[in-house]
Amino acid sequence: MIVVTGAAGFIGSCLVSKLNELGHADLIVVDHYDDESDPKKKNLAGKKYVRYFDKAEYLKLLRRDAFDFDVSCVFHMGACSSTTLQDAKYFETNNYEYSCEVAKWALKYNVRLIYASSAATYGDGECGYSDDEASILKLRPLNLYGLSKQKFDLWVLNNRYQTKIVGLKFFNVFGPNEYHKADMRSVVAKAYDGVVSEGKMRLFKSYKKEYRDGEQKRDFIYVKDTVDVMIFLMQQADVNGIFNVGTGQASTWNQLANALFAAACKKPCIEFIEMPEILRPRYQYFTQADMHKLRAAGYTKAFTSLEKAVVDYCRYLKDRTYL
Repeated sequence: MIVVTGAAGFIGSCLVSKLNELGHADLIVVDHYDDESDPKKKNLAGKKYVRYFDKAEYLKLLRRDAFDFDVSCVFHMGACSSTTLQDAKYFETNNYEYSCEVAKWALKYNVRLIYASSAATYGDGECGYSDDEASILKLRPLNLYGLSKQKFDLWVLNNRYQTKIVGLKFFNVFGPNEYHKADMRSVVAKAYDGVVSEGKMRLFKSYKKEYRDGEQKRDFIYVKDTVDVMIFLMQQADVNGIFNVGTGQASTWNQLANALFAAACKKPCIEFIEMPEILRPRYQYFTQADMHKLRAAGYTKAFTSLEKAVVDYCRYLKDRTYL
């Protein structure tokens, strides 16, 4: 069996879809719904799995050493990914402690573990974007989310578990199944309706003189590409460590906007708005994954270009369809 935590979330549900496509229906999915109307439930609609566990029940079984299933791989995608939430205790419990429990169980039973880290750990980029171990030890995240991911990465490295498990530093992932994420949705998802109906899009102004408005850069990666990387690593049992998952090519917000306008057959019209003050000291002006480590591990597939990814995503955004 394969366990997917955060299975009703954005990346987790896209992974479940791909696993089903590859013939894996022997899945145990783990998540938490606020209530029966939780929009995340739509992400798992129609997907094949043998059992669903609420996160609290799953954790209880792990802690009692009572999770008695024959598992070959755990994809630990479950976490709070909000970059604006200011609840340090919640991040400690939900991101760090939860991950430690999952990892300890997987290590005890020699089960392959692939977990989600984040490019938020790179902070303002002063230490670069290399995923080599020495560089990771020096990182200084800008927000509590990034700090929680960095803390678990350090737990892995300090215990030398990187020789046994896989961590993935996801960069700016976008694509189908993120509809429930509200303000944490990608800019493509948030801007799509306005671009189609009004022909307009809003982007944050820049507050650094070296970056013009809209020229801040991010490494945008399509969710289908991130899933392909995860499947590759599941199949390569001898490959372990912490890896960047981006395209290796930074693009400006203006490039992203122009790709969306082109996909919607609209003339570009961008309005630059003030960034909320709470975000300004924590904002990443540039990210670009160093992909040498993953390539050296044998991953050869090309990443989807930003323009092609946006075109493909718009097919889903039109009717809010799911992977």
